[in-house]
Amino acid sequence: MTERLYYTSDATEGTARVLSCLSDADGRYAITLDSTLFHPQGGGQPADRGWLGDLPVEGVTVRGETIVHTVSQPLPIGEVALRVDAGARLLHARLHSAGHLIGQAGEAYGWQPVKAHHWPGEGRITFAGGGALPEASALLERVQRWQAENLPRRMTFADGLRIVGFGDLPGYPCGGTHVVSLSELGSVVITQVKMKKGQMIVSYDVA
Repeated sequence: MTERLYYTSDATEGTARVLSCLSDADGRYAITLDSTLFHPQGGGQPADRGWLGDLPVEGVTVRGETIVHTVSQPLPIGEVALRVDAGARLLHARLHSAGHLIGQAGEAYGWQPVKAHHWPGEGRITFAGGGALPEASALLERVQRWQAENLPRRMTFADGLRIVGFGDLPGYPCGGTHVVSLSELGSVVITQVKMKKGQMIVSYDVA
């Protein structure tokens, strides 16, 4: 099992111990660490980028209870420096946090978020239920109001789940990375609100 340090820490540099280094079928190497700062691809969020020692991390995936880091060259068993690309991490955190707020805004109009995709240039939240389709400006007004209050991130753990919310807003079960407070969110842009097969799909980005 890999300890997921990014659950409780915003650090982008640290150290860990290489537990195994296995050759993959594509000629690259699958590195297992005792703990990691790297968020793997999943939960609607892309994987962190960065380096193990001097080697660029080419992929981060979940295999059972283990997080695997893919690199081009083998690494010896023992301690290794971790360095997450801080710029990419912040972008992913902004997108994921904006997605949560759009989910909250949709709930205010009777819609329930059921699926999320927080990738750069591809952000969208899918909602079920609800009634009338709200205008993009109405959703964005609620998001901007919470931003103006600079609500802080709130993380709790219950029944094996990590719950992430902002201020007094209800939280969502989530394993992703998020901004510390909404002052870091920047400009949120809702590019489209549409209905498809009875679901509302809100497309968005951060500027």
